[in-house]
Amino acid sequence: MTDAHDDGERGELPPFAELVLDLAERIPPGRVMTYGDIAEYLGQGGPRQVGRVLALYGGAVPWWRVIRADGRFLPGHEHRALARYAEEGTPLRELADPPRVDLGRARWDGEPAGE
Repeated sequence: MTDAHDDGERGELPPFAELVLDLAERIPPGRVMTYGDIAEYLGQGGPRQVGRVLALYGGAVPWWRVIRADGRFLPGHEHRALARYAEEGTPLRELADPPRVDLGRARWDGEPAGE
């Protein structure tokens, strides 16, 4: 992931990018949302638009918590993501080859815990 926040000027991002990044930052450790989940939660854009935001600006947020709908890791970042998942205790489908996030157990609905 590239870090497009080098200038620290997050206020200059497009409004949709701000929304995506803010939501990605709120995903709790050990939990994930798909690109489509984020678009649906925000009520705008789609999986590709969310992916584009993360590709351009996602280096400063927990990008590994936003995944594909099939649970596969971000191509080219599998080892980095797997290390993060291990640190955070993210449920994986370990019998899958390659391993995938277990969406049934790891998916976050956007609501704070206990609500």
